[in-house]
Amino acid sequence: RPFHVEPTNIVSENDDMQRVTDEASAMNKRIHYYSRLTSPADRALIAPDHVLPAPDEIYVYSPLGTAFKVDSCTDGYGKNSSLVTIFMIWNTMMGTSILSIPWGIKQAGFTSGIILILLMGILTLYCCYRVVKSRQMIPLTDTSNWEFPDVCKYYFGSFGQWSSLLFSMVSLVGAMVVYWVLMSNFLFNTGKFIYNFVHDINVTDIVPGTNGSNKVICPSAASGHPPQNRSVMFSSGNRTGFELFEEWWDKSQTVPFYLIAVLLPLLNLKSPSFFAKFNVLGSVSVVYLVFMVTVKAAQLGIHVEFNWFTENEFFVPEFRILFPQLTGVLTLAFFIHNCVITLLQNNRNQENNVRDLSIAYFLVGLTYLYVGVIIFASFPSPPLSKECIEQNFLDNFPSDDIMSFVARIFLLFQMMTVYPLLGYLARVQLLRQFFGNAYPSLFHVLILNIAIVGAGVAMARFYPNIGGIIRYSGATCGLAFVFVYPSLIYMISLHRAGQLTWPALIIHIFIILLGLANLIAQFLL
Repeated sequence: RPFHVEPTNIVSENDDMQRVTDEASAMNKRIHYYSRLTSPADRALIAPDHVLPAPDEIYVYSPLGTAFKVDSCTDGYGKNSSLVTIFMIWNTMMGTSILSIPWGIKQAGFTSGIILILLMGILTLYCCYRVVKSRQMIPLTDTSNWEFPDVCKYYFGSFGQWSSLLFSMVSLVGAMVVYWVLMSNFLFNTGKFIYNFVHDINVTDIVPGTNGSNKVICPSAASGHPPQNRSVMFSSGNRTGFELFEEWWDKSQTVPFYLIAVLLPLLNLKSPSFFAKFNVLGSVSVVYLVFMVTVKAAQLGIHVEFNWFTENEFFVPEFRILFPQLTGVLTLAFFIHNCVITLLQNNRNQENNVRDLSIAYFLVGLTYLYVGVIIFASFPSPPLSKECIEQNFLDNFPSDDIMSFVARIFLLFQMMTVYPLLGYLARVQLLRQFFGNAYPSLFHVLILNIAIVGAGVAMARFYPNIGGIIRYSGATCGLAFVFVYPSLIYMISLHRAGQLTWPALIIHIFIILLGLANLIAQFLL
């Protein structure tokens, strides 16, 4: 009998030792991950000493999405459950692209828009699956700390390293430009709402719109560009003060410059990790947008008429030649390929990676589909045309709309906290490549940040079209990270193993051609 007890204790002790070993190994991998992101003197993304035993604290970034901290609901050994993994992927992918999905559906046509969302979701999911598998197909003993750029460097040498850096910078800078345009928009409308409320001014925009309490407007019908401050004052108030306010509070002339005073100093901070504490606002904003869309649809009703190939005054055809504009937006909307390995490597059950990734993509696609279809279908046509749906669907609601005001406040605060994190990642990736240090000097960092901020201000001033910016940057970085690199790496690995077949070759060459056609079409339509 004693011999039956003793082995049990030995097994138990061995299990405990194995768990401790696994935990230490996970912690070392985590430290190694951070050390590759930052210089030894720059600890913005390095876990502080007092939390080093929690190896699950990882920051991942998604263009036009959120900065997400992988740190909750672990099993005590640095691993996440499948539910947490699915939520992290959903939260990382859900970004500002959701604001342009209704416009994209309008550009493609209602029926073709729905089909394209489904097809692009499936295609990008498959390419994301190829990214996850690419590291596993490398015949080396230990690639557990590798990210996708490391895989590109292994297969393509210095070209893969520098090209992945280039396309990564395109996605990051594109995201920061979109953020600046949207922050200018949200700050303008928020300031206008507050000023009118405080001074008891009843202002009606001189743009076409519906009547009643649930007002919807058509800014694009007033001019060929997004509306500025054109409005008419109907009730009491200091007219001189009101005109002065409209002169100094202009969506494109002044507000984009006001943001510089707040955000440029934040970009120069060595450690922006404080702002990662607010990443939960990304989820809150998306949930609120879904709630708002549902309420607005219940108030406005459904307005749909199927015209398969012809266009009339109020409705658009079900299939339109402008559909590549939606595919460009969707390429970035479903983009997570540059950080998916990081998200999945802490999944407790690695054999469930494909399932969890598929569920997350399904939920993301469902969210995009719900918001896009509901906004498009409930847009009041007539009296307004479906062509009035703006690239940012919040622009279809006046600044004095309460629900839109709350949404803009949420999104403005969220973007102002994520923007410094995106700027930090751009700094780390670019300056470390050229100077070997993420913060070589204040002068270097300031020059880089002025260039990035200048690009955002210029776009907010002269081209405040987030749909256009998203589709251009999405098709560009998506060409590399979504279509070309995953397919090429898969074909090369099969060829080296002597397993490459003609069907696999044709399918993946076709995927590459789709990505190239997607990019070219953005400049032709």
